[in-house]
Amino acid sequence: MQTLQAYMQENKERYVSELSDLLRIPSISADPKYKGDCKKTAEFIAASLKKAGCKTVKIYPTDGHPVVYGEHITDKSKPTVLVYGHYDVQPPDPLELWDSPPFEPVIKKTKIHPQGAIFARGSCDDKGQVYMHIKAFEAMVATKSLPCNVKFMIEGEEEIGSKHLGAFCEANKKLLACDVILVSDTTIIDNKTPSICVGLRGLSYLEVEVTGANRDLHSGVYGGAVANPLQVLSDMLSSMKDKNGKITIPGFYDDVEIVSKAERAAMNKAPFNLKAYLKDLGIKDTKGEKGYTVIEQTSIRPTLEINGMWGGYIGEGAKTVLPSKAFAKISMRLVPNQKSEKNNQTFYKTFSEHCPCLCYSKSETSPWR
Repeated sequence: MQTLQAYMQENKERYVSELSDLLRIPSISADPKYKGDCKKTAEFIAASLKKAGCKTVKIYPTDGHPVVYGEHITDKSKPTVLVYGHYDVQPPDPLELWDSPPFEPVIKKTKIHPQGAIFARGSCDDKGQVYMHIKAFEAMVATKSLPCNVKFMIEGEEEIGSKHLGAFCEANKKLLACDVILVSDTTIIDNKTPSICVGLRGLSYLEVEVTGANRDLHSGVYGGAVANPLQVLSDMLSSMKDKNGKITIPGFYDDVEIVSKAERAAMNKAPFNLKAYLKDLGIKDTKGEKGYTVIEQTSIRPTLEINGMWGGYIGEGAKTVLPSKAFAKISMRLVPNQKSEKNNQTFYKTFSEHCPCLCYSKSETSPWR
C-alpha cells in the first residue's frame, strides 16, 4: 500500500492544476451578476468531494448561494470531524493594484514564499484551505489511512455575512452532528509556529446614505450656503471615535465581554514582533484602542471601520459639484455578548440624531463565532 506522503507527492501537480481551475471561477458572492459563477463553484466543489471519496455529496439550495455537503462515514463508533469552509470570495477591486489578473492563478516566489505560492483571489481565503482539506481527505481514503468519519460543509456566503447559513444549520442539525468542527479560515502566527484559533469576531456591516439638496448643485452658486453631504458624512464618521481610538456611540460597549487579566496575559505570550508588524504594513505606528496591545485590539476588542466612501465627482479633471448624496460602507467587528441587530440600531440612532441631512442605512450581519 502506498504511503500517505508518497501519494501526495505523486499527485502534487494534479492538486495544483485542480486548485487553479477552482481559483479561475469568479465566485464573488456580494455581486448578483456572479450568481452563476457561485453556482458553478459549488458544483466544482461537489464534484471534487465525490472524486475524493465522499460516499454522499449533495448541493443544498438556500435563499442565497448554495451549501455543499459531503460525508464519508466509515464506522459510527469512530469520532466525526466536520470540515467547514467557504467557496465565495471578496471582490478583487481595485484591479489596478494587482500584479496579475485576480482570477488567473500564477505561482510566484517571494521573500515570504521562497519556494513559491499561488497568487489569485481566493487562494488563501478560502478556496485554498478548502481544497487542502479535500485533497488531504482524498489521500487518506486512497491510502486507507483515514482514522475517523469526515463531513464537509462548504458554504457560499461567508464574505457577505453567511446570511442563510444559520437557517441551514438549524434545519440540518442531525445531518451536521459531529464531535469536532475544523475551520481553516483564520490567520496563523507564522509558517513555523503551530497556531490554533479558538474564536473569531462577528460582523455588522452597514451602508449609509446621506442626502442633502434634491439635486447636485454648482459649488460656485450654492457653495457655502447648502450643507455638503460628503462633508457631513465625513464629520459624522470621524466623530464616532475619540483620540484614544475608543468608539463614542452611546452604549456600544455595554455588552462587551470583559476578559480577565490572566487571560490577557496568556494571549500576549503568543509570538509578536511590533517592529516587524509595522515594517510589513509600511506604517510608522499603530492607532488602535488605547490600553490594549495589538494582539488584544485584533481579537477581544470590537471595532468600527469605514470600508468605503463615495459621492460627487471622482473622474478625470475637475467638476465643481456640490453633491446631493454621499455614501459609506461601515463594518463593526463584534465580540462575545454583542448582538449585531442591537449594534446596528444603536449606530443608526446616533448617526441620524446628529445628521442635519436625511439619512438612510441598510445592514448585513454575521454573529460572533
